[in-house]
Amino acid sequence: MKIEADVNTQALNIAPKAIGAASGDTIVRLADVRRAFGETPAIDGVSLSVERGEILGIIGRSGAGKSTLIRCLNGLESTDSGSIQVEGMEITALDERRLQPVRRRIGMIFQHFNLLSAKTVEDNIALPLKIAGERREERKKRVAELLELVGLSDKAKHYPAQLSGGQKQRVGIARALAAKPSLLLSDEATSALDPETTQSILALLKDINRQLGLTILLITHEMEVIKRVADRVIVLDRGRIVEEGPVWQVFANPKADTTKSLLQVLTPELPPVLSHRLNPVIGDHAVVKVQLSGDAARRPFLNELPGVTLLHGSMDTVQGEPVGTLFLSLPAHDKATLQKAVDYLTVHGTQVEVLGYVSGNA
Repeated sequence: MKIEADVNTQALNIAPKAIGAASGDTIVRLADVRRAFGETPAIDGVSLSVERGEILGIIGRSGAGKSTLIRCLNGLESTDSGSIQVEGMEITALDERRLQPVRRRIGMIFQHFNLLSAKTVEDNIALPLKIAGERREERKKRVAELLELVGLSDKAKHYPAQLSGGQKQRVGIARALAAKPSLLLSDEATSALDPETTQSILALLKDINRQLGLTILLITHEMEVIKRVADRVIVLDRGRIVEEGPVWQVFANPKADTTKSLLQVLTPELPPVLSHRLNPVIGDHAVVKVQLSGDAARRPFLNELPGVTLLHGSMDTVQGEPVGTLFLSLPAHDKATLQKAVDYLTVHGTQVEVLGYVSGNA
């Protein structure tokens, strides 16, 4: 099922002046940021940057430091050391008064929506504008534009209790965009939603980013979310960055154990009916795992291997690049011929591993 979100680019103007000094194309820059609670480091020397128009995904298990990091970014949490710049302005030493204009440049959407139950949809969206002192006429105009943007023009007078989870999140997105931010922070924004609604929200975020150039920093524990919308991914573990890179490259060849673990739900595994038969030393056939990506996945190569059988696997497209895992059976009677086949696969694959051997037909 394909879900698309139409964005009215004229209705949503996101290009106000930056608040800080000129910072090129970098919206956010962190340098050696540290934050501990007692003896426990929540953020342990994190350095990263978010470029204008980029969707950066930050992923990690519970307790990895994601929430602390995002609170430091919007000034809700102080740092122990290090530098945080938003549009060229250093924010770590700013007091509450001087943080206010910075926060207006940062939109925020939350896992549990954080809508005011006693206010209507239009009043929830208008709240940041009211706090900023916008005139009533301007607020009404802006709210109407945002409701059209997120597809809820007919829900303006509804209250949050009358909305579905996906509709509530659309209100949250509209509210986050009300002040025309340069950066949108998404903190587990789809974790409370069903899979179909998650797709529609991610499609909306992707379209807003693509058509309007809005920079998005996406905090999540779901690799599926990263795969669908992010350009680049950073993997956090115990407050440290353990891996980062373009999404398709990280998916194709994960280095860190944390990344491999998070990818398990998306990566095919050898079926138990075969894995239970594996012998580490002997057998008629070798079972080989081959990971493919990029140009290597576009070229035919299996027809060059005599006696090869495709046992299991899958191919996907991430950021327009093919990424996949194949499980093959190769004749193992002649070790030299088997080694030649493995060497051939190594040339064509990102990573090749002989998992073991089976006797009889694989």
